[in-house]
Amino acid sequence: MLPGWVQSLIISIYNTYQYKVRHGGQYKQLRAVYKSFDKLDKPEWSKLQQDKLEKFLLFATSNSAWYAGCKNKLLSEFPILEKEDLINYLDKIQTITDSKGLVSYTGGTTGASMKVVYTKKDIQERYAILDNFRSLHGYELGKRTAWFSGKDLVTQKDVDSGICFRDDWINKIRFFSTFHINEKNFVTYWNALCDFKPEFIVGFPSSVFLICKMAKERGATYPGLVKVFFPTAETVLAEHRAVIEEVLGCNLRDQYASSEGAPFILECKESNKHIHPLTGIFEVVDDDFNPCIRGQLLVTSFTTHGTPLIRYKIGDSVALSSRQHCSCGSTFPIVDSIDGRSNDFLVSPEYGQVNLGNISNSTKGVDGIICFQIVQRTLDEIEIFVVPGPKFNSFQKEKFISALRARMGAEVRFVFNLVKSIPTEKSGKFRIVKNLID
Repeated sequence: MLPGWVQSLIISIYNTYQYKVRHGGQYKQLRAVYKSFDKLDKPEWSKLQQDKLEKFLLFATSNSAWYAGCKNKLLSEFPILEKEDLINYLDKIQTITDSKGLVSYTGGTTGASMKVVYTKKDIQERYAILDNFRSLHGYELGKRTAWFSGKDLVTQKDVDSGICFRDDWINKIRFFSTFHINEKNFVTYWNALCDFKPEFIVGFPSSVFLICKMAKERGATYPGLVKVFFPTAETVLAEHRAVIEEVLGCNLRDQYASSEGAPFILECKESNKHIHPLTGIFEVVDDDFNPCIRGQLLVTSFTTHGTPLIRYKIGDSVALSSRQHCSCGSTFPIVDSIDGRSNDFLVSPEYGQVNLGNISNSTKGVDGIICFQIVQRTLDEIEIFVVPGPKFNSFQKEKFISALRARMGAEVRFVFNLVKSIPTEKSGKFRIVKNLID
């Protein structure tokens, strides 16, 4: 393995390249457009939303073989797009080749990992939306930021020597490993965070919560000033918010989207979650696909020209609010709650708690998994259930197992099962992780 300073140098250069791609082209223009959208009243954004929808449907039916038979149809007449469709028929759904677009692999928090292809403009528009949201809370690229995500950055040997991160020196970002956060390694993580003193934190709420919870139990005081924590990938629980804000002295501002390209739901300064209607269409439906106030989501995203998502059954649920006005000034619709992204975790004898974000990321780059579930009944053994697609083979299985091994450690035994289906819970939700340890 390369020395840590070399890895940090590579990360710095690679991230700078990625930022140029994401913030090049039409990014600045789109950023200005989305800034102007924040003040629109409902009649204005409703008309713009309809215009964007019509153009997007025309593009999809003209350029995607999957949607060719839907020309001139209303959105409600389009078929439901399932995760299995994206996995098995991506070649028919996508409008551009991999080489002409930007490929993204999802982590699969609902049990299925997928590959989607974006156009460069799609990526630039999504970052314009996200950066505009974060800028409303003070963040801009280049401000000191700690990042907690599912990147496999360091080894236990690194952590034992006091290093649990890699740095992007150019953009002032410290990337923390989320695989080694436990009681044994708390001091290493706490010292690294206190030494870095970030203005902002981004990443898995369960990981940041675990560090803050251990700090609170020890009476540790954070010496810096974190302005905002932006959580990703997981549902934020009330306990997460309370402990993180107390220990770090910051605000928490949530956002909902997805790696495959869902539209955005963004939290305002008044702690209300707003659907951004100019990023796409959210349909809330019951089990029979009839409109309702609280139910599962079908999303149509305007930033998925490379792999059009139209009435995509994403696997999450929301509860719409009856409130029509928010004191923040936005007229965008309000959501009372977002469900479906679980905070379930597994327990590793070596690493302690392993959160859902890290488990779901183990499917990135693995082909042919329709969905999977991991059940843990004892500390030293987990059962893996996989519903395979046509592309799943022994090579893909070994890639998946290897990724899980990196997250769970060498002491855990894996029991692997190929199955035709995995049942949902009584609530109707699918759980990727079931921790049944007594």
